[in-house]
Amino acid sequence: MSNGDISFLVVIGERKLKENFIVSLTETGATVFNVMYGKGFVKSNDFLAAFGFVNEKNKVIVTCLIKKSDCDKTFDMLNKKFKFDCPNTGIAFTIAVDALKY
Repeated sequence: MSNGDISFLVVIGERKLKENFIVSLTETGATVFNVMYGKGFVKSNDFLAAFGFVNEKNKVIVTCLIKKSDCDKTFDMLNKKFKFDCPNTGIAFTIAVDALKY
């Protein structure tokens, strides 16, 4: 497998879902996990509330490697199981490993 066949996946969601993210991502073929904790820093106000943004303080950032061919099923799983297609639930994105420079 070449670097062109691999994507770097980043998933940001509620901290309490960390174990569920890892188990579910493993089931879709993800490997080489890294888990980081973060805190949201946006202060709630009427402007943000009008657009449906909610201040969630405790976050988990899970990164891992997945095959490009597994990306679609991984995003489908995140949408179905964790409701990532709904506001204020989480965000996920990939970066092609061959696009990373060092």
